[in-house]
Amino acid sequence: MQTSNNQTGKPLEFYQSIYQNLEPQEIAQRCNLEYNSTTSAFSLRVLGTEYRAPFPEFTLLDTDGKGTADPYEKILFLRYLCEGKLLPSHGNKLSYNDIPWGQVYYQNFLGRCLKRCAFTFGRDISGFKKMIENNPQLRAETQKTGDASYRLEFTNDLYLTMILWQGDDEFPPSAQILFDDNFVFAFTAEDIAVVGDILISRLKSMMQKIKEG
Repeated sequence: MQTSNNQTGKPLEFYQSIYQNLEPQEIAQRCNLEYNSTTSAFSLRVLGTEYRAPFPEFTLLDTDGKGTADPYEKILFLRYLCEGKLLPSHGNKLSYNDIPWGQVYYQNFLGRCLKRCAFTFGRDISGFKKMIENNPQLRAETQKTGDASYRLEFTNDLYLTMILWQGDDEFPPSAQILFDDNFVFAFTAEDIAVVGDILISRLKSMMQKIKEG
């Protein structure tokens, strides 16, 4: 599998080699995903967008047959299919620090996700709310914390909660991302930082389309 750099190319090759030697029925059961034996592909959602993930050669294809261009998204979901599992949530929400090894990687998550989230959306709370409300496929549920907060589905039955506080003359905007407790069985702490990256990038793109539209 060819990629633009070794940072993403080697992991893709490594996990692709694992993926193609797994049994698709075992993956489907472990991750609670639909597997179509006719098309040889899993069905999954990423922030409301429907994808097919072919087997044994992995990629993410939308309903138009277009593949995702982000290699980090491919690695994240390939790792999930290889190693993750979907278990029911007990209703608890975890901060990144609550996740196993989260304290070790917290400073990276703080800059990479929380501060980026705050400055991307916290300066335009009304625009953020409009974007959420105009994308019902996100399955967002309004929460009561902060100046804007929503619980939404990242991928099949894995939900997270975004909380934003608008800045003022004295304080900058701030943000928190909480993960339903079943995230820890699906993704590692390092992978959950990538989840944050994907979340912000995709929602930012949705917000930009509304502004341009």
